[in-house]
Amino acid sequence: MAEFWLISVPLDKTSLTGVEKLKRTAAKTSLASCCKFFIPDLKVGILDRLLSVSDHLSKLDTLTESVIKKTCQCMKEVMEPSSDKVLESASANEDHSVNQKDVLSPLKPHLKSLREDLVSYMTKFQWDKAKYPTALPLSSLAGSINKEVSQVETELKSRAAAYSSVKANLQSLKRKLDGSLQTRSLNDFVKREDLVVSEYLTTLLVVVTRGSYSQWENTYESLTEFVVPRSSRKLYEDREGGVFSVTLFKRAVCEFKAKAQESKFVVREYSFDVEEKQQREMKRLTAHKKEQYGVFARWLKVNLSEVFIAWIHVKVLRVFVESVLRYGLPVGYQVLLLQTDKKHSKRLREELASLFIHLDPTASMKDVSCDIPGLSQQEYFSYVCFHISTSMLEIS
Repeated sequence: MAEFWLISVPLDKTSLTGVEKLKRTAAKTSLASCCKFFIPDLKVGILDRLLSVSDHLSKLDTLTESVIKKTCQCMKEVMEPSSDKVLESASANEDHSVNQKDVLSPLKPHLKSLREDLVSYMTKFQWDKAKYPTALPLSSLAGSINKEVSQVETELKSRAAAYSSVKANLQSLKRKLDGSLQTRSLNDFVKREDLVVSEYLTTLLVVVTRGSYSQWENTYESLTEFVVPRSSRKLYEDREGGVFSVTLFKRAVCEFKAKAQESKFVVREYSFDVEEKQQREMKRLTAHKKEQYGVFARWLKVNLSEVFIAWIHVKVLRVFVESVLRYGLPVGYQVLLLQTDKKHSKRLREELASLFIHLDPTASMKDVSCDIPGLSQQEYFSYVCFHISTSMLEIS
């Protein structure tokens, strides 16, 4: 799994020499890829306030990463591979000619493409001056990003809840209509002409297990004296058993139900009109879910990219602030974007430590976690370093 580190060092001769050595070593050993990372001229403001800004940015960094992870997780749940995603994926992509083979798992190729785009964005980073004017104070820039990310988080919760509600209602109705013989829809098998409904007569539907067919045929007429002889017909059958119709006088319905229950026959409540209404509701919810899927999937794709871009701007602000706090004024430092594999992270740390130890000889590699590189209360390096994780875009 690839890792990305943003590091900055001052423009002194020793540090610049270290940067050149790092580039040569990285190229020869494939330890990491290394490229310059451009940070615009930002307003330093009052130095006394930089510590407060630094603390605010640290919290904003955590919040933004959290929203990215939530958005990714939601995307994985919504776009999970499933046979019922064929039409939904076509709807999301506005392409009704989508092949089933291509859309059964739309998530993996999308995340792969998105990750490639975001990696390209980082390596060719340009500060968005239109969205985040560099003339604004650092606190205002942080506040603007915070507002943007918080709005996405709020809308994500609202949209996810609405989609989950539609999905849950559909699943609940589907379980009922596709469930056991006692609850499943029979409108595909029962016709109106199968049901006798008159002033005095009615037709009941009875669920009979496979092993009880003979018992039913031999006893149903005697469960009450008001059963119409030879009126029973098998209308539907599955592995559990069958659904039989029986016609009787309305005044004997309660007695028939009681006697049937004693014989372990289940008289199911059935209304052609009610089940037809449920089928219409099923179609409506299915169409509504497909529509919501398309809208929600597109929203997730767009906003995941937007929040990730905002996150990179937060990282840039943190690099700038920490570099000023660490190296002082006038502002003068060089920023590099390093891309390495997790298996090489320890060796790369050691290389960086040896090249830039002159910046702070007290910095030690002891008790430093190499899994989450960056500046925090638990770790400290002689140079400024922040970690950019793309692991949330991976599918385990």
